Amino acid sequence: MSDYNILIAAELNIKSWQVQKTVELLEGGATVPFISRYRKEMTGSLDEVQITAIRDRLLQLKELDKRREAIIQSIIEQGKMTDLLHKQIMEAVTMSELEDIYLPYKPKRKTRASIAIEKGLEPLAKILMSQGYMDVHEKAYKYINPAKGVEDEEEALAGARDIISEWVNENRAARERMRNLYVRQAFIYSKIGKGKEEEGKKYENYYSWDENLLKAPSHRVLAMLRGEDEGFLKLTIAPLEEDALNILDRIFLKADNEAADQVADAIKDSYKRLLGPSMETEVRAIAKEKADAEAIRVFTENLRQLLMASPLGQKNILALDPGFRTGCKVVCLDKQGKLLHNETIYPHPPANEAKQAANKILNLVNAYKIEAIAIGNGTAGRETESFIRRIPFDKDIVAIMVNENGASVYSASPVAREEFPDYDVTVRGAVSIGRRLMDPLAELVKIDPKSIGVGQYQHDVNQNALQKSLEDTVVSCVNNVGVEVNTASKQLLSYVSGVGPVLAKNIIEYREKNGVFKSRSELKKVARFGDKAFEQAAGFLRIRDAENPLDNSAVHPESYSIVKNMAKKLGTSVNELIEKKEIRTKIKPEEYITTEFGLPTINDILKELEKPGRDPRTKFDFFEFDKNITTINDVKVGMTLHGIITNITNFGAFVDLGVHQDGLIHISQMTDRFISDPNEVVRLNQKVEVKVLEVDIVRKRIQLTMKK
Repeated sequence: MSDYNILIAAELNIKSWQVQKTVELLEGGATVPFISRYRKEMTGSLDEVQITAIRDRLLQLKELDKRREAIIQSIIEQGKMTDLLHKQIMEAVTMSELEDIYLPYKPKRKTRASIAIEKGLEPLAKILMSQGYMDVHEKAYKYINPAKGVEDEEEALAGARDIISEWVNENRAARERMRNLYVRQAFIYSKIGKGKEEEGKKYENYYSWDENLLKAPSHRVLAMLRGEDEGFLKLTIAPLEEDALNILDRIFLKADNEAADQVADAIKDSYKRLLGPSMETEVRAIAKEKADAEAIRVFTENLRQLLMASPLGQKNILALDPGFRTGCKVVCLDKQGKLLHNETIYPHPPANEAKQAANKILNLVNAYKIEAIAIGNGTAGRETESFIRRIPFDKDIVAIMVNENGASVYSASPVAREEFPDYDVTVRGAVSIGRRLMDPLAELVKIDPKSIGVGQYQHDVNQNALQKSLEDTVVSCVNNVGVEVNTASKQLLSYVSGVGPVLAKNIIEYREKNGVFKSRSELKKVARFGDKAFEQAAGFLRIRDAENPLDNSAVHPESYSIVKNMAKKLGTSVNELIEKKEIRTKIKPEEYITTEFGLPTINDILKELEKPGRDPRTKFDFFEFDKNITTINDVKVGMTLHGIITNITNFGAFVDLGVHQDGLIHISQMTDRFISDPNEVVRLNQKVEVKVLEVDIVRKRIQLTMKK
């Protein structure tokens, strides 16, 4: 383990003691959010990204150890283990290095080389490999053995070359140099499958394509791999054959004679039949893993931005799930998101009951003291927005378009059925739209992130890696914001550090039976909410209107004594310490350092006292689409429009213009300077001004630019 600490520390450019302490905390059951927020002294203030990297790399190394043990056992059973071989196995730090060492000892099915060895041709292979001056046919003549299937000199030489080919393939130095060549200089070649030209039209760009694999962007790699999986494209990954053979010749050729010619032929055969295909498989896996990692990074960054979108806050909401023929489902929600009323209105064709619908909306707004209206941005969204804006309300009512991606998935989910067993999917969908306006994070955690509509190629990447990364992102966001324990759903509570689904269910059941929690310490009365769970969770759970104001803050209960000491020293109360800045300015942080809590924790406490329980999300920003632009037919080249960033990919960003078809800002149209990551310029849900470059109504494509 200590060796791993040093290795991980070197890879992450941190101290080995930081790795050691982090590993101890992780193995003791601490979560990433808890360690990064409340154990800064122990880790040297490592952040979530670094702690997650330590956790994941440690897991990789443990998997490496499992494989190492299996390899050692296999070689011992074969009776081939030596001290040198054992040392090499123990020193291997990558899976490829470990597998290269094991390859000569790996049990194989019958190969051309093993057949040749059975025919007694291994000594001839060794003679040829020495590359001394000789008559190779004369040497081969001695190995003719019809009883074993060696009829003449040519068969003997062919068998010997097969053995040499396998030696070349299993040579560690050859594999390492070939791997480096493939990683750096391999090209990915794509061509259309025979007779697939029409059927595979969407892959037209890759009918005849080649580029350096190392420089190929992840979205192109994933697109070509998908095309191959679907049977439209044929891919090859390889460097120039001449470069590969030159490397192998330099390793294995020692002379210029007949024997060396035989070795050269074996080298060429080995590259084409064994080593080349093996390296292509490896590099394909490396390229896929790299492309997956980039696609997952894009997806998780988009998800983080979406989850951390500005909440409107606790308001009485009227929400509409728009529709034409089936009408618009209307729901009224109170400040906690509780469903109070639902019905359907028909303001659009074919019913055209706009007047009756407007009267209903007016009555509902007054009856339920509605403060804001949420409108889903799907079918009939803009038409419904226009209808709402024409209603003469007698007070200011804001109407806001809400991205409804995933609302239909939620409405048909077990979570929604559990929440609203007596209502159909249309009611549940409208509720989700309204709650999403109030608090995007609290509502979106109920939906599988892959259904939210952000990211690229999410169905093509490693699903386990994607799920793990998305879950890490949700956990990070939930704990960054904090959770009000008396109003949170079971799904939201389950993402709190140390809680999980079982404890979340127990918290809800306790709350329903005993009423609201009055203090954090009361959480210990919840079934199975032990000391460890309390340690991990308490700082992230908020209790509004608690007797102790710190219960509604990010100050951990283990640090309450520090705040009490501050108040005592200054002759005041904790409440006054929070309320009066002039008192807080008298605090000298260094006076409160203890053996357990250092300056990082004291400074965090002071920041929290400035604004207890502050929401790190930005303030809600109201936005309206151009009232004259409602369909793609209204969009003309040269127009300047306002829109909202809905998705960010490696090649650009998509913008909702309010016409039911997102436009694309290609990465080259974002700024005059070169960028490789659109996140440098835009963020999800950002309001942007764009100019229309091209409109293709048939293919439903809108090309945009942000350049002035």
